[in-house]
Amino acid sequence: MALPTLRIIGFIIGIFLITLAVSMAVPMATLVIFERTGDMPSFLWSSLITFIAGLALVVQGRPEHVHLRPRDMYLLTVSSWLVVCVFAALPFLLTQHISYTDAFFESMSGITATGATVLSGLDNMSPGILMWRSMLHWLGGIGFIAMAVAILPLLRIGGMRLFQTESSDRSEKVMPRSHMVAKSIVGVYVGFSILGALAFWWAGMSPFDAINHAMSAISTGGFSTSDQSLAKWDIPAVHWVAVVVMIMGSLPFTLYVATLRGNRKALIRDQQVQGLLGMLVVTWLVLGTWYWYSTNLHWLDALRHVALNVTSVVTTTGFSLGDYSLWGNFSLMLFFYLGFVGGCSGSTAGGIKIFRFQVAYILLKASLNQLIHPRAVIKQKYNGHRLDEDIVRSILTFSFFFAITICVMALLLSLLGVDWMTALTGAAGTVSGVGPGLGEVIGPSGNYATLPDAAKWILAAGMLLGRLEIITVLVLCMPAFWRH
Repeated sequence: MALPTLRIIGFIIGIFLITLAVSMAVPMATLVIFERTGDMPSFLWSSLITFIAGLALVVQGRPEHVHLRPRDMYLLTVSSWLVVCVFAALPFLLTQHISYTDAFFESMSGITATGATVLSGLDNMSPGILMWRSMLHWLGGIGFIAMAVAILPLLRIGGMRLFQTESSDRSEKVMPRSHMVAKSIVGVYVGFSILGALAFWWAGMSPFDAINHAMSAISTGGFSTSDQSLAKWDIPAVHWVAVVVMIMGSLPFTLYVATLRGNRKALIRDQQVQGLLGMLVVTWLVLGTWYWYSTNLHWLDALRHVALNVTSVVTTTGFSLGDYSLWGNFSLMLFFYLGFVGGCSGSTAGGIKIFRFQVAYILLKASLNQLIHPRAVIKQKYNGHRLDEDIVRSILTFSFFFAITICVMALLLSLLGVDWMTALTGAAGTVSGVGPGLGEVIGPSGNYATLPDAAKWILAAGMLLGRLEIITVLVLCMPAFWRH
């Protein structure tokens, strides 16, 4: 890797760190508003250290006439997320007086919008820390959208090549410049965050709780301001607002931009949007009816509990309304499966993503038809685009390594003495970005605090792998990557 290339990567990471340092002013302002300034020195020191580190990388300047190649973007993507997490952990370390392992785990969970936590006593926790957790979700969410739209397609990873604003040639001319796309997406993201906060406030939350939950929901992160998550608010309107905002965060942001620019049917015509919404509604109705039948709840209350928990798991958010792992073996198994699905490509959601399941179905159907009609020429199309070999290979490779990553992590956790339920669902929950696992330890009513430190580092690595679509990280392990 040439020195000028490393300087550019360092320069960009420096900008990220300065942005992170400036962002710490928000939790500091929160501390002033709530008159809880005891934690102010910790945030000041964290901001100062982060700013100096960023300045040291930026001050050397950006080398001219040097451009990043696609292969350089792998290193930039992975290193920037890692370095930001290292410094974002400082407020947790200095205010909560926890180990750096726990601080890094919480930071990684925040910035990757996973929602797994080691902290408890949230109801009485410093408002500055609560705001910082939600802000990490929010910053990580917009960072992931930018990466999914601008970087992953360059690296031939992800699904955005399949998803244009519409199927015609005009689709690629809707917004010709990438910086215009980025500005529009940021505008939509900020707008949805404000609307979400106002909706939560209208539904019955305090302004502080409303802002925090809006940032967590739109980023499909899942950090709450209460140990009970959304069960603290026994208000149906709050729960339905959360469902709507989580779904908004799990749909492609490029399609929101296209809709605002005049293509009114961009969202409803998109095959992955149709698939995700259809699957959610069917699951709500089936599981909701089963839950109503097996409890004394009114059908609408049963549907609300199911809708929130199912949407939270499918969109990889991690909010909970009660402990759904106690609903019985059928629901336990169903929630485990749903955790792998994920939202749409180009959204803040994690997981395998719904389009990969849809493409797999198309390939299966084509293979079966080929067996019946061996000489037939079967065209395979998805969302108006032909499924070429590159896309199919990318989907197969990602899906295989997604499963392998979870299996290896679960084995390593078992080697550390973690029980099989915690090991398997913890690995799946962190790689998928859902957050909570299943069982007594890391289920919806528990957290990751009691796990060994080594287990937390393994799970933190799983969060990074899952958020960056795995292949982006694995390619750095190839000796050939570093030879030139």
